Amino acid sequence: MPLNNTQLEDISVLICDDSALMRNLIGRIIEDTDGLKVVGKAENGADLLEKLKTIKPDVILLDIEMPKMNGIEFLQKRKELNIDIPVIILSSIALEGAAVTKRCLELGASDFITKPGGYSVSIHISDVSSEIVDYVSSYGGKYAARHGKNVPSTDYFSHQLKLKEAARFVAQKKGEDVQKVEAAATKQIIAHSYVPPKPKEPAVIVPEREGGRIEIIAIGISTGGPNALREMFRALDPGLKQPILVVQHMPAGFTAEFAASLDNICPLKVTEAKDGEAIMSGHIYIAPGGYHMIVERHPIGNTIRLNQEPLRNGHRPSCDMLFESVASIYQNRALGVIMTGMGRDGAAQIAEMRKKGAWTLGQDAASSVVYGMPKVAWEMGGVQKQVPLSELAAAVNTLAKEHQFN
Repeated sequence: MPLNNTQLEDISVLICDDSALMRNLIGRIIEDTDGLKVVGKAENGADLLEKLKTIKPDVILLDIEMPKMNGIEFLQKRKELNIDIPVIILSSIALEGAAVTKRCLELGASDFITKPGGYSVSIHISDVSSEIVDYVSSYGGKYAARHGKNVPSTDYFSHQLKLKEAARFVAQKKGEDVQKVEAAATKQIIAHSYVPPKPKEPAVIVPEREGGRIEIIAIGISTGGPNALREMFRALDPGLKQPILVVQHMPAGFTAEFAASLDNICPLKVTEAKDGEAIMSGHIYIAPGGYHMIVERHPIGNTIRLNQEPLRNGHRPSCDMLFESVASIYQNRALGVIMTGMGRDGAAQIAEMRKKGAWTLGQDAASSVVYGMPKVAWEMGGVQKQVPLSELAAAVNTLAKEHQFN
């Protein structure tokens, strides 16, 4: 529990994995993070269901391949029993079977993290420790707050991760024990009272021109995105004319299946974007994992270009890369939407879109799993209006229809 504020409660985590070693390693990542605690461990889905009779965690980390009852079977039972505790898939099978991961999301899993592949997964589980902390603190914190707990903010955990990352870098340079230095970094955040960032008044951007006819819609989204997009896309107007380009932070190998799952529920056609393809009216394009997606001007119709330039804001695909190209080519004839996500990717360039005169929307704090990207975009003046997720599709439909191109 954070010592700088004794009124705060820990976010509780239940780990389900058939490997005792993995349960212990994942548990250590959780316990080494101030503000998180492990309240139980299960070795399969059946064991997990039994433990949920007496343990009420804020979030569950779930493996997929397990004996007796696997992850898919647990999610099916969870749905039948109306268990609302968020579930994050943490499994190496995700690397081999995006279809399985898609099925997990369809059954109500909140998100997924891929364990490092190969036989050395246990050795390299620390490679995804930051993702584990990000996802657990975000989904678990949101659930805990809804149920009356006073838990640390996502900023508190982000601050810890930054301290640890800096300490790790220094330790590696000096040849010191990385784990000991990281542990010291966690104690540092407790010893030096953490001060939450103060809310900022949004910067004022005076657009270079008034908003014009909307010819394209660009969406940037990250943590919390899979289910947020499912909710939003279900409610899109089937008569919407503008193409929609989406950057969802997601690993390579998953976006084709993800696009297919969205296509099943969306009234518009949804596909994974391909390099060089023409941008068609009323079509939704999802950036492939591992590739930046930008728009390229073409005399007979603009096209999608994919590239593997360096990561931007720590991501590829990057929301900023998409927004930047849209701002340059479409200027005031575009709609930018920035949604739930950790960090600041997309914030600077949706602000640039707004400067060019584009219409812009941002998901509000209450409905965001992580109010990071939309918060920074709002503070930078890049968001005209903040909208709850439940109303975001309607807002897009209305703007797109009112300012439809000829």
